[in-house]
Amino acid sequence: MALMPEATSVLIVGGGPCGLTLAIELGRRGVEAVLIDAKPGTAVSPQANATQARTMEHFRRLGFADEVRALGLPKDYPTDIAYFTRYGGVELARFRLPPARQAQTLARSLTGSWSTAELPHRISQKYVEQVLQRHAIAQQTVDVHYGWRLEDFIEEADGVTARIRNAERGEWHTLKADYLIGVDGARSTVRRKLNIRYGGETGVVRDFFGGKMVAVYLRAPEFYKALPHEPAWMYWSFNPTRRAWLAAINGKDEFALHTQLKPGEDETDMSERRARELFSQVCAIPLRIEVLAVDTWIAGHALVAERFGGGRVYIGGDAAHLFTPAGGLGYNTAVEDAVNLAWKLHATLCGTAGQELLSSYVFERRKLALRNTGYARRLAASIGDFVPHPQLESDTPEGAAARRAAGEYLNDHARREFNIPGITFGGRYDGSPVIIADGTPLPEDASNVYAPTASPGGRPPHIWLEDGRSLFDTFGSEWTLLQLGGEAANAEPLCRAAKASGVPLQLVSLVSPAARSAYEADLTLIRPDQIVAWRGNGPVHDCEQIWRRLLGHCM
Repeated sequence: MALMPEATSVLIVGGGPCGLTLAIELGRRGVEAVLIDAKPGTAVSPQANATQARTMEHFRRLGFADEVRALGLPKDYPTDIAYFTRYGGVELARFRLPPARQAQTLARSLTGSWSTAELPHRISQKYVEQVLQRHAIAQQTVDVHYGWRLEDFIEEADGVTARIRNAERGEWHTLKADYLIGVDGARSTVRRKLNIRYGGETGVVRDFFGGKMVAVYLRAPEFYKALPHEPAWMYWSFNPTRRAWLAAINGKDEFALHTQLKPGEDETDMSERRARELFSQVCAIPLRIEVLAVDTWIAGHALVAERFGGGRVYIGGDAAHLFTPAGGLGYNTAVEDAVNLAWKLHATLCGTAGQELLSSYVFERRKLALRNTGYARRLAASIGDFVPHPQLESDTPEGAAARRAAGEYLNDHARREFNIPGITFGGRYDGSPVIIADGTPLPEDASNVYAPTASPGGRPPHIWLEDGRSLFDTFGSEWTLLQLGGEAANAEPLCRAAKASGVPLQLVSLVSPAARSAYEADLTLIRPDQIVAWRGNGPVHDCEQIWRRLLGHCM
C-alpha cells in the first residue's frame, strides 16, 4: 500500500464518478493529486444506472468508452423501458431502445439531434467506478487512498492544510495541497465547512418520486423465466398500491428495486423480510429472491449549492447539486463538473491562467446544475404526479379504459424522459467570462430536440468525416484550432499567440464542406472540455487578446 504523501497539488475528497474522473483528467496532464474516500472501495450497490451520450463522449476522449460499453448488461440485451401494472401483470407501455451491440453501428447512421460517436449506455454505476478507478490508479502522478476521511481543513492564501484520518487504523495525517476539491456527496464535509447551503426545491410530496424511498439490491435467478414479458432494462410498476422501478444490473439475475413508502408505513424497518415483501407487492408472482442490500434515500430534491466555492477550495458532484434521478442526470452532471474543472486547475497551476479561469468553473457549472436540476424536477413531476386510477387493475370496462389511458400517457412520458438529446448535448455556458460570444441567434433549449450549433459556449457540432472518423477524434487532448476555411483562413497568428501564452494547441485543418457548414466559420477554438470558446474568419488581428480572455486574464 502506497504511503500517504505530505503534500500534493490537488486533494480530491470523494471517490465517486466525479472524484475519479477529476483524478484521471489531472493525471493525464501530469498534475500531482491525492484522492481520498471514507469508503473501503468503489461502489458495491448499483446506484446510478445510465451513462448519457455526452458522458460517453468524454469517456471516449479519455480512451475508455469501449471498456465501459463492454460492461453491464449483455451486448444483445434490450434496453427498453417498460411499464406494467405489476411485473407479473399487464404491460401498459414500452419504449424500445437498442442493445449495446447496435450502439456504434447505429451512431454512424444518425444525424441531427443524435449526431454523436457515442450513444447512451445503460450500465450500473458500480461497473463504471471500477473502470474509473483502474484508470485513476494508473496515472503516475495520482495517489488513490480509500478508507481515509477528511476531518477538517484550513484554507490559507497559498493553499490548504487538511487533517485526514484512517478509520480502520485510527491513524491521523496532515496533508498540504494547493487546492482542495470536495466531491464528497450530499452530506459533504467540505460544503459544510465552507458554510455553503443548498438552494432550490426540497421536501416535495408526490404520489411517486416525492418522499422516503427504499432501495433494494437483490438477486432473482428465476425472474426472466417467470415473467410473461419480453426483457427490459427498466421495469416500472404502476398501480394504486405500490409503485416502483426495477433496473436490470447484469441481465442475468441482479436487479435494483426502488419504491416509495406510503404514509404511515414504518420507515425504520429495513429488514430483509420487509424488502422481500416490497418486491412481492410489485412483482405479483411468487419468486425467490436473495436480498443483497437495503438502503433508503429521499426523492423530491432539486437542489443546487448557493456557490461552488472559490479561492483554494471548490465543490462538485452531489456536494454541489442534488437530483431526484428522473432522466438520470445527477451522475452525468457530476462527471462534467470534473471535466470542466480539471483543465482549469492545470492551467492555473502551470501559470498560464488568469484569476478569472477558476472562478469561471463556479459560474459555468452552477448555471448547468440549475438547468439540469430543473429538467429533472419536471420529469419527476411528470411521472410522479400521474396517479394510477383506482380501478386500473380491475377486470372491468372501467379498468380496461384506465389501462389504455395509462398506456398512452406512459408511452408519451417515456419518450420525454428517455429520448433527451437536448438535455444531453444542449447545455451552454453563455455569459461565462471565458467565452467570447459572437452574437448569433441560439436555438431553443429543449429537452427532446437538440439543434447543433457552433455558437461559442456549447458543445461543438459532431459530424462523421468522409474517411469514417468522428470529427471529435481529430481534436487535440487540450486546445484545438479547427481550420475549415482552407489556406485563406490563416491560422498562424492564433497558433503563435497560443505558443507565446503557453497554451498547448493542436491545429486541425480539414477540407470538409459538411464541417464548414456545421461550424459556419473558417476558424473555431475548442477548449479541452470540448466546448466552443471562439470562432471567426480570417484574418484575425487580436489574437493575444483572444487568448487572454479565454484564459481568464481579462476582467
